[in-house]
Amino acid sequence: MTEKPPLPADDQLEEADPGSGAEQGVAVEIARDGWDSKVEYFLAQVGFSVGLGNVWRFPYLCHQNGGGAFILLYVVLMGLIGVPLFFLELAAGQSIRQGSIGVWRHISPKLVGIGYASCVVCSFVALYYNVIIGWSIFYLGNSFRYPLPWENCPTELNGTVKVKECEDSSPTSYFWYRKALDITDTIDETGELNLIITGCLLAAWVIVCLAMYKGIKSTGKVMYFSSVFPYAVLLCFLIRGAMLDGASEGIKFMFYPRLEILKDVQVWRQAATQVFFALGLGFGSVIAYSSYNPRNNNCHRDAFTVSGVNFMTSVLATLVVFAVLGFRAKTIATDCAKRNLKAVSEAIPNFSFSHLINASDVLNEYENWYRVEGHQLNSTGLKIDDCSLEEEMKKGAEGTGLAFIAFTEAMTLFPGSPFWSALFFLMLLNLGLSTMFGTMAGIMTPLTDTFKTLRKHKLLFTMCSCAAGFLIGMMFTQRCGNYFVLMFDDYSATLPLIIVVIFQTLSVAWVYGADRFLEDLKQMLGRPVPVVYKYLWKYVCPVAMIGLLGASLLKMVLQRPTYTTWNKEKASEIHLPYPDWALAVMAILIIVASLPVPIGYLHAVVLERLGRSPSDPEAGYVPCATTDTDLIPLRTNSSPRLAGENSDFLLQNGNVESMESSVL
Repeated sequence: MTEKPPLPADDQLEEADPGSGAEQGVAVEIARDGWDSKVEYFLAQVGFSVGLGNVWRFPYLCHQNGGGAFILLYVVLMGLIGVPLFFLELAAGQSIRQGSIGVWRHISPKLVGIGYASCVVCSFVALYYNVIIGWSIFYLGNSFRYPLPWENCPTELNGTVKVKECEDSSPTSYFWYRKALDITDTIDETGELNLIITGCLLAAWVIVCLAMYKGIKSTGKVMYFSSVFPYAVLLCFLIRGAMLDGASEGIKFMFYPRLEILKDVQVWRQAATQVFFALGLGFGSVIAYSSYNPRNNNCHRDAFTVSGVNFMTSVLATLVVFAVLGFRAKTIATDCAKRNLKAVSEAIPNFSFSHLINASDVLNEYENWYRVEGHQLNSTGLKIDDCSLEEEMKKGAEGTGLAFIAFTEAMTLFPGSPFWSALFFLMLLNLGLSTMFGTMAGIMTPLTDTFKTLRKHKLLFTMCSCAAGFLIGMMFTQRCGNYFVLMFDDYSATLPLIIVVIFQTLSVAWVYGADRFLEDLKQMLGRPVPVVYKYLWKYVCPVAMIGLLGASLLKMVLQRPTYTTWNKEKASEIHLPYPDWALAVMAILIIVASLPVPIGYLHAVVLERLGRSPSDPEAGYVPCATTDTDLIPLRTNSSPRLAGENSDFLLQNGNVESMESSVL
């Protein structure tokens, strides 16, 4: 006769009330929090996956890597890798109804380190991501000044002479590097704290804390604004941008397909990396959000819907960005052409260029003239260039430089520029916050699901987490802080997340079994799932992820990592190699983020040998539970049925892994 297993902690189970009509002594699960509506859940998933990268990373990659050809490649990789892995995380969280730690411990105690690795990576990302939100708050505050403070160069010497560094670069570049960041020349120079940016970082963490103090109950309400507002702004910018001179040229440069670039392996690596991060794979946030769903939710449809919205948002943002940058580039190139023609007229009085200067399309006429005759004048000592529209399009079109330099410069050319600037940075603020909420959920949900003490004091845990994030984040508000932001963005998450996703996929497809998982999903959804996922999870996705990991490691080994710095003397950006100590920091970040996986495995093996690790004696892992505990109220006559459904599972495995959470 099998001995009855002991009941878990009292915060997980309760004894049935004798007066309720239920059998005395029967264990009943406490209901898990859930979303108030499907709309809140959908907005949360969209808000997390649609972030700042959709606005400044995807347009840059598209422009640099073949335009329309890159978009086609992106769609293919999204279908073969992105959607299947996104569906896997949605289904795992919804089925097991725990955060990332509980999900992988549920499949096998030896895999618990995967969940902890996700938490570590989320912590790294949260530290620097909120700094970017702080920058957006700083620019938003300055957008209410007229004229915009980055519209003109400041003056010195009693207001008569403009600052040379600004004159040699541009007002927007000068404001970003000197006024906003007050940046040092290299990463080796630390410098004191930037007090204004530190205050903005504090404001960002306060907003995050207030939005998350009640968990998903408060976060879900905030999502109605933070997830929807950016789309309204993008549409406004698209309509306004389409009416600007040069918008069509910008969009043409953006989408013109250059198929020959697809032969480059690095283009495939960048496309796969963008797919990987666009959906937030490996963070644990997708698992955390889906764990609050009812188990009959159609997560298969959600995977396609959220992925589709994410892709369409990237395309929409790309249209907006390059319509505006096209206007900026044409304005700058046209001014360049007029300036050069005027200089040539003054240097060669016998030639008149009035017909070119007054032409309706000055830039096109100038390009034709320069190609035939103008370039020959450089041999006479005149220094004139071709005023290329395409070259202007490339300047400042990557990362933070796109948002805080190129786009801000374009908005200074708009009528009513403070209004458009405030609208743009309010959009960035909301995009960043919605992603930040998901990142914090990827940390807090698995930890509160796992540790009883944290679960009992969620508010205090939230406040302490935000306070710790602010204090550690002050490292990024030094004068050299921007360099550390770039370092963390490039190296603290990329490789560890790829490793996490590889282990996730192998755990479901090979440890638990793809066939068994599909059968679980069939019971959960009430309909069969296409068998193609079996082959995608078992073969295509792991091979693609391992290839991406290998390509990323190879790039790091063959090419010494560099960072972009601002040279005060040259008044321009230059690329410098990271010093040796910075490379050591990168290595430590990657190791620390990946280390929980082997540590979790060794810890489980040691406990198993000591006879303390719950395990399935036949397979060595814990099967997924199939009981939807949230649909059964506490202390009702249905409790004997619930206990009966779970009793075989409890007795077979000798543990309480099928309950709402587990305490390690």
